[in-house]
Amino acid sequence: MANKSVFATIAGKLLPPADARNREGAQAYRLSPHQALAQLAATGTFNATFYAEPREQLDDVLKLAWQVEPGFLARTAVHAFEQGYMKDMPALLLAVLSSMQDDEFDRAFGRIVRNGKMLRNFVQVMRSGATGRKSLGTRPKRLVQAWLEQAADFEIMRAAVGNDPSLADVIKMVHPKPKSASREALYGYLIGKPHDASALPDVVKAFEAFKRDPSLPVPEVPFQMLTSMPLSREHWVQIAETAGWQMLRQNLNTFARNGVFEVEGFAEKLAARLRDPEEIRRARVFPYQLMVAFTMTGADVPGVVKDALQDAMEIALSNVPRIKGNVVVCPDVSGSMGSPATGYRKGATSAVRCIDVAALVAAAMLRRNPTARVLPFENDVVDIRLNARDTVMTNAAKLAAIGGGGTNCSAPLARLVREKAKVDLVVFVSDNQSWVDASAHAHQGTATMQEWQKLKGLNPGAKLVCIDIQPYATTQAKPQVDILNVGGFSDRVFDVVGTMLTSSGDPDHWVRTIEAIDL
Repeated sequence: MANKSVFATIAGKLLPPADARNREGAQAYRLSPHQALAQLAATGTFNATFYAEPREQLDDVLKLAWQVEPGFLARTAVHAFEQGYMKDMPALLLAVLSSMQDDEFDRAFGRIVRNGKMLRNFVQVMRSGATGRKSLGTRPKRLVQAWLEQAADFEIMRAAVGNDPSLADVIKMVHPKPKSASREALYGYLIGKPHDASALPDVVKAFEAFKRDPSLPVPEVPFQMLTSMPLSREHWVQIAETAGWQMLRQNLNTFARNGVFEVEGFAEKLAARLRDPEEIRRARVFPYQLMVAFTMTGADVPGVVKDALQDAMEIALSNVPRIKGNVVVCPDVSGSMGSPATGYRKGATSAVRCIDVAALVAAAMLRRNPTARVLPFENDVVDIRLNARDTVMTNAAKLAAIGGGGTNCSAPLARLVREKAKVDLVVFVSDNQSWVDASAHAHQGTATMQEWQKLKGLNPGAKLVCIDIQPYATTQAKPQVDILNVGGFSDRVFDVVGTMLTSSGDPDHWVRTIEAIDL
């Protein structure tokens, strides 16, 4: 008799053979250059992850960047910045574009370099030599000069916060030609050169006056420029009143320590800003950042402010699709998901783990789709009871508290097959490094594809969405008309999922979404 381990029957049509190995050495599918670049751009932070070192990510991105068209590279950079809320990755892709002859670099630059932080990121990447050159070059230098000349005085002051390179370094590097006496004085002030103090912008004059006399009103400069000074409670109130939304979210405990919430009515005033839909939209906040702010708030932060953060979470996730039919969400809670979502970085490692992001996505899907099933998995499915009426924060915390074990991406699908469950949509949130269910033979496909094919036999119209939150260029489910692979941990991922569900079916739906960006 033939060896059944080799010649076992696979129900239905032949599966696509696995053509790659994942980071655990198990069978997987290789993403196309376009798909892989989109995945790395949405999740790569150039910090060490559970399976990859920063240099590996950089080498992978650079190799892929030269395998796609300049237009797609530019659109991927814009997508990573505008939809993925990434910073270092768009700067790197922009730096690669600067070495190409097409005009996509000029068009993408204005979409990505919108603030001083991104300007300094871009210059840092260019100076590093990571893309093959250590000088800016004529085109980049011209665009950096234009940004400096067009930026408002406050934006210039905000850009002056930070080093390596500092804004002074950038100014010395590109030698902008000031078009006014005020801007000429400002450049001199920032780089420590002689300048006409009487010509300085009002914001700089106010800052220098405040340094001499703290009894004056707090100047509208980045608060990082003020914190080394002896500030009173009244000063902190003024800072909070003029702070940006993200700064408010990040400094609630600081405000509490400095007595801001002791001022009658101020907690309610600040809470109103935190839950303001327009401010939330402009802030481009990651939902998981709201979860961190909520969990890290101390006892001195009033309840009305904490409630506002929960309201902000509901608003930030308003684009989670409502789905007709039977929905199953499968968050990966295995051991590797305990690693930081944005990787390990000495002195600046994020407190948010991959499992927190996966739990948040699952809880958000459940909140918008109350009849959805949630099947967390590691070696096998982990049974848990969740109440769809609980807040996203509450259910996310319950899921994130599981953790541990190996990765078995096929386990939830196998459970559904055994149950002969009726399913319209299955959503995975994982790092995709399945190995517990590793197949011995590439021609058999991955266990995930095998179980998905069985489930499709029971539910011919079902669709599978795999949300990958780590920068690895393989998948357990090969892209096809009923399978979408998408990467990232911003709320914009839900937009792609929603449009995929209403599309006629396209294995490259995510790539098409990026290609549709108008530069």
